[in-house]
This record gives sequence, structure tokens and C-alpha cells, in this order.
Amino acid sequence: MSSKVFPALLLVGFLILLIVSFRPSHNRSANTITTAADTTKVVMKKYWMVLLKKGPQRNQDTALANRIQQKHIANIERLAKSGKMLVAGPFEDDGDLRGIFILDCADSAEANALVRTDTAIISGRLDYEIKAWWTAKNCVFK
Repeated sequence: MSSKVFPALLLVGFLILLIVSFRPSHNRSANTITTAADTTKVVMKKYWMVLLKKGPQRNQDTALANRIQQKHIANIERLAKSGKMLVAGPFEDDGDLRGIFILDCADSAEANALVRTDTAIISGRLDYEIKAWWTAKNCVFK
């Protein structure tokens, strides 16, 4: 499990750096932002941030919880291979917020449908919230 912590920490650190360092003016027309110096146009792209939370059904025995986790990971791998899942990872602490997905989908309905294919969601072990998330195109993802 510790091998998953380092990439998750790197992602969180990167997201914090991105938020702190990227302060464009909000001349936002058609997903384009002009920086304060007015010399660079940044094309923005929408992704879907999925916040994974503890679900209402977390009382499975260890064997069942392990099977759910294995299917959860298999689903992440399947979605990653399809190009829909760009980032997935847990948070280090044992709080209510368990991890994140970043999905490349046409809309929130598609993101919702993909998340609902996850056994951890189906079983109630995890719950989720989906947020539209914008970043500079080709800054993090293509």
C-alpha cells in the first residue's frame, strides 16, 4: 500500500503548485484565458474530478473487503487503458475522504456512469462526488 502513497502525495503537491502558480486574469472566452501580461493565451480543458469518500457500507469482513478492493483496482486499470481514467489514487490518512479520480469525459453523465462501474461504489464501501475541473490543455494531460 505504501507504494501508492508516494504517487498520491506527488499528485497533491503538483496540484497545489499548479493552483498557487497559475494566476491568470479571468478574460475567459471560449475556454481561453489571457495571462496578466497579455502575451500568452492558455487553452483550458474540462476534466472531471471524482472525490471518493467513505461509503455507508464499510462493515464487510476482511476477505470480502479485499475482493472489493481487487475489483476496484481492476476497474481503475480498465478505465486507464480506455483513456478515460487519467489519475487515480488514495489519500494517506484514514479520513472520510479516501482518494480521487480524474476522468476525461464528455460530460458529468459519462463520468457518473463510469464511476458507477466500480465495485467499491456498487457495494457501498465508497461513495463519491463529481466536480468539473479545468486545467490548461497539455499542461498536465493531453
